[in-house]
Amino acid sequence: MGLISGLITFVVGVLVGGLGIYVGGQVIAGEGTYTQAVSVAIVGAVVWALAESLLGWIPLLGPLTGALLALVVYLLVLNLAYSGGWTEAAGIAVVAWLTVVVARIVLGPLGLGVAPGVGVPGV
Repeated sequence: MGLISGLITFVVGVLVGGLGIYVGGQVIAGEGTYTQAVSVAIVGAVVWALAESLLGWIPLLGPLTGALLALVVYLLVLNLAYSGGWTEAAGIAVVAWLTVVVARIVLGPLGLGVAPGVGVPGV
């Protein structure tokens, strides 16, 4: 993958991830704009990668510990971006994940391949 195609994939992934977070914010917290959700997707992707890379390299224990730390930090980003608490942040994350998964399932067979949701872990 070249630089340009990689950049396009990243931008589309951020927009798709932002859509998931936007839907999650609306459904769970009843607030937020799409612009805010895209910003949260970018910040969330960066902090997830940083948190996971801090511990992920340690054999045996590292991958699990790194993933758990990354999840907590990702929920912290959602918690800071939206009103509510940790439960709402977790709800936003779940709805965001489901939204991106459904978008990929529905649009995939139509030939409209959807990039992974950047900023929405596990998609």
